[in-house]
Amino acid sequence: MAKKMGKKTTRKITRKTTKTSTKAVRPKKTVAKPAAAIKAKAAVSPVYKLNAGDKAPDFKVVATSGKTLSLADFKGRKLVLYFYPKDNTPGCTLEGYDFKKLYSQFQKAGTEILGVSRDSLRSHESFREKCGFPFELLSDETGELCKAFDVLQMKNNYGRVYEGIERATFVIDASGKVAKDWRKVKVDGHGEEVLNAVKALK
Repeated sequence: MAKKMGKKTTRKITRKTTKTSTKAVRPKKTVAKPAAAIKAKAAVSPVYKLNAGDKAPDFKVVATSGKTLSLADFKGRKLVLYFYPKDNTPGCTLEGYDFKKLYSQFQKAGTEILGVSRDSLRSHESFREKCGFPFELLSDETGELCKAFDVLQMKNNYGRVYEGIERATFVIDASGKVAKDWRKVKVDGHGEEVLNAVKALK
C-alpha cells in the first residue's frame, strides 16, 4: 500500500523590524514681524516736532516778576528754557535747586534761565519764594507754550492716562535757534550737563 506522502508546509515567519527614524531637526524659521508690531515699537520713542537746529517758537507768557516775557526779550543772549511737570514736587524742586546752585555760572556764560509749567502764577510765586530761585518761572496755564515746544505727552500713572508735561530742557542761542534739547530729562546731574552745553556755544 502506498504511503501517503504528507506535504511539508513551510511557514514563513515575517518579522517586522521597527526602524528608528533619525531625521535631522531643522532650525525654526524666523517669522518676520508684522508691520504693525514694528510701528508699535517705534511709537515708544516719539518723533518730536521741535529739535536742535530749528528756530525757537516765539512766546509771550506771564512770569513771576509780574512782567510778560517773550523770546525777543533775550535777543543777543542765550536762554535755557526748562519745562517741568508741577510745582512743589520732589523732582521739580530738586531740578530747580540744581539750576539755582549753578545760576551765577550761567550768568557768566551770558545765559538766562526760565522755568515753565502749567501751574498758576500764584503757585509759581509761592514755589519760587519758598525755594529762593533767582530766575523767573513762567505760568503756561493754557498750555500754548508747552504745545509750541512739543512737551505735552500722554502719560500713564497707575492706569490713569492723561496729558502732561514731559520734563524737557532747551538751550536757545543768541540768534533764536534751538542749539540743544533734552527730552525725558533725568534730574540728577542735568544742570551741570546744560551748563557745559552752554559754555561750549560760541
